[in-house]
Amino acid sequence: MVILQVADLFSSAERAQPTAVQEEENPEQVKARVPVIMVVDDSITTRTLESNILRTSGYETRTASDGLDAWTQLETEGCDLLVSDVMMPNLDGFGLTAELRAHKRYKNLPVVLVTSLDSAADRERGVEAGADAYIVKGAFDQGALLEAVGRLI
Repeated sequence: MVILQVADLFSSAERAQPTAVQEEENPEQVKARVPVIMVVDDSITTRTLESNILRTSGYETRTASDGLDAWTQLETEGCDLLVSDVMMPNLDGFGLTAELRAHKRYKNLPVVLVTSLDSAADRERGVEAGADAYIVKGAFDQGALLEAVGRLI
């Protein structure tokens, strides 16, 4: 838990020296755009965990509670990569991935499915839907998620 001493913050701000603002930035100084990743899961716990892992690793995240919510957000906000659960209400991860692949605008959007479905048939169904990576929650390792995201972005 972080505890801020408000009086100390104001005192520090008053003592701070103003810095000159550069009129024109050198291209090397311009910060690269941070990739945006949408995390889609009906479990708030899983959604929050995955989002926190990605944010801690330097990505910007958005969240959606199911495939339909994700689709709606994509239409207005977009993203650079989508991490999705499979078993969700309204539009599941397989269906969402297939819908993305069927649309010109999203056909190349990288999709990582993170699911408890572990059978070979489920993995094959994920590949057929168009997923770029398939991670099983039972063996979840944040390194595997970050490796897949890093490879696909």
